[in-house]
Amino acid sequence: MQWDKATDIILIAAIAVLCVFTLLGLYQWIRRKSLKKVDRALLAMMPPLILMAITYVIFDKFFILNTRPNGSGEPSFPSTHVMVVTTIFFLAMNVLPKYIKSKALCALLDVVMLALISITATGRVLSDMHWISDVIGGLAFAVIFTVIYCLIKKEKHV
Repeated sequence: MQWDKATDIILIAAIAVLCVFTLLGLYQWIRRKSLKKVDRALLAMMPPLILMAITYVIFDKFFILNTRPNGSGEPSFPSTHVMVVTTIFFLAMNVLPKYIKSKALCALLDVVMLALISITATGRVLSDMHWISDVIGGLAFAVIFTVIYCLIKKEKHV
């Protein structure tokens, strides 16, 4: 399988994970009849995800720092695949222990998500879609978004 196809599949898997959390939040909202009664761990995911979307638009449409190494001329900084996959999986690593009581299962899922992040980061460079600096940028933004999540979660006493 080609690296770019593999990283596309991982991106879709990460978005599917996000959809599960979204559906869980919607279910809680409907069931509990109030947005205030939705688990704050889920609500705290919204600001970092919104910032991630804004970051994508800024660097893809307005502030193009780099183009792809394959010569396509498309914007490449930061790597959107890496930024999205890493952000979603880092947020999932923070939220899953609230819903999965088995520490062993949480640890296993963390290892799987870290492996998928590593494959995505490596695959984007090997597929000639991104420079290493693009991947590092995507990782850096994901870390920033995760720190924001942790600060919001801590502030809201989740």
